[in-house]
Amino acid sequence: MQKVIFAVFLVIYVVSMVGNVLTLVTITTSSLLGSPMYFFLANLSFTDACYSCVNTPKLIIDSLYEKKTSPFNGCMTQIFGEHFFGGTDVILLTVMAYDRYVAICKPLHYTTVMNRQLSGLLVGVAWVGGFLHATIQILFIFRLPFCGPNVIDHFMCDLNPLLDLACNDTNTLGLFVAANSGFICLLNFLLLMGSYVVILHSLRTYSLEARQKALSTCMSHITAVIFFFVPYIFVYMRPAATLPIDKAVAVFYTMITPMLNPLIYTLRNDQMKNAIWKLFSRKAILDVI
Repeated sequence: MQKVIFAVFLVIYVVSMVGNVLTLVTITTSSLLGSPMYFFLANLSFTDACYSCVNTPKLIIDSLYEKKTSPFNGCMTQIFGEHFFGGTDVILLTVMAYDRYVAICKPLHYTTVMNRQLSGLLVGVAWVGGFLHATIQILFIFRLPFCGPNVIDHFMCDLNPLLDLACNDTNTLGLFVAANSGFICLLNFLLLMGSYVVILHSLRTYSLEARQKALSTCMSHITAVIFFFVPYIFVYMRPAATLPIDKAVAVFYTMITPMLNPLIYTLRNDQMKNAIWKLFSRKAILDVI
């Protein structure tokens, strides 16, 4: 069974890395990089590739062994990486929704509003926001006294399993975790869903062809948002406690979602498919030369 888990996780990791790196390389080596939407998508792919590297490699190696251990500093690094890249993802998805809102609801002002300076600023805010979110989490967890047994009911280091090991009362800190992670995710999710309702409502005045194109783009974003936010809200938007289902949910948002994002944004996007085709065609020509 362990070998089966090892093979499945390895395949997921390879597909995730190949998909995200291919998306990143395709956008950065083509004219698509000049478009704000693809500039944000390139950053999302880079973040997802980094996010996949936080837990998955260790999880793949650990699946071969009966006893799985992690040093304290390694555990803290893992938590920081999870919340740094996860927090950045949350803000990037919100930025991408705003980009689509301006493009569809205010098309005449799109190039003026979503200029290169604003796009760069929004991406910078996403990275700084993710860093601050992760730093706040670590500062609170790092100061907790742990008195054993140092065994967590999880396959990775995370806030809720560690709170269960703390010697002192963690009810207040658990509420803070719910506010800093769960409530922020829920608030962003509701804002995103609200913005897409406004976007879809505004499509009524568009032609059939324009509606289909805009709807295809929006459905890609909505799918990615649901896959990312719903598991996060389930885990963090409740009092600190570790449930048996948390492991399966964690696999979904740490491994499956980063793997699915390139497929979601590429398979439904003709411009991305054409850019990937041109990338491989150019490589084939260079190989022949």
